[in-house]
Amino acid sequence: MGTNVPSDEELAASLEGGFTSEYAEVNGVRLHYVTGGQGEPLFLLPGWPETWWEYRKVMPVLAERFRVVAVDIRGMGGSSRPGSGYEKKSMAADIRALAEHLGHERINIAGHGIGAMVAFAYAANHEAATHRLAIINTTHIDDSYQNFRLMPKPEDTPPHRWWLAFNIVPGFPEQALAGRYRIMVDYMLGLSLVNPDAVLPADRDVYAQAYDTPEAIRASQGWFQAYQQDIDDFRGYNTLSMPVLGLAYGGFYDYMNRVLPTCGSDVRVVEVKNTRNYMVEEQPETVAAELTAFFG
Repeated sequence: MGTNVPSDEELAASLEGGFTSEYAEVNGVRLHYVTGGQGEPLFLLPGWPETWWEYRKVMPVLAERFRVVAVDIRGMGGSSRPGSGYEKKSMAADIRALAEHLGHERINIAGHGIGAMVAFAYAANHEAATHRLAIINTTHIDDSYQNFRLMPKPEDTPPHRWWLAFNIVPGFPEQALAGRYRIMVDYMLGLSLVNPDAVLPADRDVYAQAYDTPEAIRASQGWFQAYQQDIDDFRGYNTLSMPVLGLAYGGFYDYMNRVLPTCGSDVRVVEVKNTRNYMVEEQPETVAAELTAFFG
């Protein structure tokens, strides 16, 4: 990993739209966020193993219509790493407290990966405070996750999600990956990028640095270690009443198109072509256009 990774302040300033890097003490956690633009508030929550920087290609476009707030969720990047609170319901409460801190009673919210689960939990637990919800390539965890095989059969649809089990093992991942997290970043991106150049080495360095310490790795594990509680919480959620947009690719589009409409009364799922999991970085024009049309 390179040693000259820009700071969040420098990264924010590099984007068009007057973005600034900020911090807020809310709900017992220090959250880092990058904000810019004018209009209705649109919160963007990233996935693993990334940070708010995942949205760098779409933020300037979205800032033309919205007050964009890209957040490092609890345990990620510039945000603090407490020893608990990684249930998605609790992390959604972080975002609710941040929205109130910024003076937003009702927000639009979008998330990818772990961030999508937090965004869904936000809408489910703070319905009156949610205008619209967009879910990118990840549905909220449910009982189906417990059916993933430790040893895949030849007919199983790839990928083999070994990292789910890896990240719930206590004590080992930080020993294996501290100081060398770029290996994990490159593996995950390599697994799901159609075009590897969609995430350049300098961007990968940003992500690797954010996860490279034992403390950061333990915090990121917390998102996975809370999955059983997340499943239990999900069972108790009511059908979402606000408009919901799902963006997904290929085979996962088929899955999302079956599952997401069962979670809400006003759901539309859109297939994004020529990409896989990291579509925000690989197909930013399509993602920005879909989000602008949906939230606008």
